[in-house]
Amino acid sequence: MTSTHPRKRPQRRSEIPHGPQQDTGLQQIRDTLPPAPAPCTVEPAPRRVGEEVPGELLALVTHHCRRINAYLARAQHLQTLHGDDMKQWQRMVLYALTDALAHNHLLVGTLAAYLQRQDLDADLLRRYLQSPDPDRYITREAVQHLDGLTGAVSEEAVEPVWTTVGRYIARDGS
Repeated sequence: MTSTHPRKRPQRRSEIPHGPQQDTGLQQIRDTLPPAPAPCTVEPAPRRVGEEVPGELLALVTHHCRRINAYLARAQHLQTLHGDDMKQWQRMVLYALTDALAHNHLLVGTLAAYLQRQDLDADLLRRYLQSPDPDRYITREAVQHLDGLTGAVSEEAVEPVWTTVGRYIARDGS
């Protein structure tokens, strides 16, 4: 007896590398990131922390992920706005992608600075960052951002913009 149902089409396989092959490629990219121009090391000043993640860190991740996602969505949407104009598209898509990258870099650096300040073992931090050099991420701006998040008083005459943004995130939760 033969089936009256047509045979299922063979499942298509993605041509995009994934799994261990993509992980290796991502590690190669992380390994080639240059160190920050003025890398910082944060002096340990642990605050009593319970088992819960501090609210300001959750708000930090939420804040930057929203912005990163907005920039990435904008980059995707530009094909419908400027798909017929290469010069306009390339300009706008690179603006959106580099803005997303800057937010991601600041987010990672601020979290890494927080963990350094909590006196996390340096080898463990390197493992979490998947990088032999945490200085790739912990910049002056990341430390300023952390200071705003944690309520530190700025020693500069005019409070740096990322300190102000950190205060806003800690205060409003996003």
